[in-house]
Amino acid sequence: MECVFCEIVAGRVETDKVYESDDVLVIQDLNPVAPVHLLIFPRSHVAKLSAMDEENADLLSHVMLIAKRSAIELGLDKSGYRVVINEGAMGGQTVQHFHAHILGGRQMHWPPG
Repeated sequence: MECVFCEIVAGRVETDKVYESDDVLVIQDLNPVAPVHLLIFPRSHVAKLSAMDEENADLLSHVMLIAKRSAIELGLDKSGYRVVINEGAMGGQTVQHFHAHILGGRQMHWPPG
């Protein structure tokens, strides 16, 4: 199997979609680490944040605005939430397709990790 997020985009892997547009998908994480754990990723394959450039500015902005919108729709804006982007193996990235995590519904701790 190729990239699992690309498989989801292609419709070959079923998942609980929370939101979708022409550019991005928001899904429930299959292994949540918080009561609310969503993943936002572009439909087009970009391996990681450092592979993005100025041409991806609109896509990056769209991902962050959808993160905010999703958090508000779930009521997380009232108590707080975290948006996380992992980069590379040492950064905790396990799927080589750029994505952001929205985490909420419990107290987050610092430092993370």
